[in-house]
Amino acid sequence: MGRWRINLNENLQDVLDVAPPGTVIQLPAGVFRQKIVIRTPRIILLGAGRDRTKLVFGDAARRMDKVGRPLGTFRSFTAAVTAENVTLRGLTVANDAGDPAHLGQQVALSVCADRFVMEDCALASTQDTLFLGPLPPDLRLRYRDLLPAELRREGALSARFADCRIAGSVDFIFGGGRAVFESCQILSVFDGRDRGYVAAPSHDRDQAEGFRFSRCRFVCEKEVPPQSVYLARPWRDYGLAVFEDCTYGPHIHPAGFDPWGTTARHETARFYETPGVPGRVEWVR
Repeated sequence: MGRWRINLNENLQDVLDVAPPGTVIQLPAGVFRQKIVIRTPRIILLGAGRDRTKLVFGDAARRMDKVGRPLGTFRSFTAAVTAENVTLRGLTVANDAGDPAHLGQQVALSVCADRFVMEDCALASTQDTLFLGPLPPDLRLRYRDLLPAELRREGALSARFADCRIAGSVDFIFGGGRAVFESCQILSVFDGRDRGYVAAPSHDRDQAEGFRFSRCRFVCEKEVPPQSVYLARPWRDYGLAVFEDCTYGPHIHPAGFDPWGTTARHETARFYETPGVPGRVEWVR
């Protein structure tokens, strides 16, 4: 396994494009204002610390691409991972586009690959911070002419997040991937809206594993109103999320979960919480 050290003046995408599988790319402290796609398997991006090495960009769903089309949610990412067995350690990935009420969704990290690992890192944005592929089938069809094939991956894609801080406001952990969050800080930020949502799962009916939050701490910025944030709402029928041995700040609504507006998805949603919390909606298991 080779180890490459790069500096802040280098183009990280150029480095990623020529690094062979298994390369450790060591990033210095500082800010890389770049948008990247990791297409090579077994790459390790190693920062100098999650509050010291930062990869930042500012795309958003309503910004235009080079031919005048809106980027849309799934092209707004700062970093996308499309290769297997990629690992990120000791860095921050952020999207600083701004007000989502005017600019729309703004993804920090998009994971469209299997066996992704993120340790001791931070993700920061507002709406739709972290996307965990695959896309729901209807969106794979809808965006077939807009998204490249690498962002429309199908199949079982898995990810693990350990000792990370993930910050956002609305649906900021979303998608249909299998993902475990171990001892992470889940930070709700204030974007001017009076309601927030953490997870928006969209798993297939036959998926046995979805999002699992284990020993996570759900906290918030001081501006977030009390009881204004829901732990999850089902982006599609059969969305699956498990919350085990987590702790919750006063910003979490006593009901815990939302059925996605006036939809009947509470009849198919698979939300679990242990230990149980008094006052939760009757359809959480």
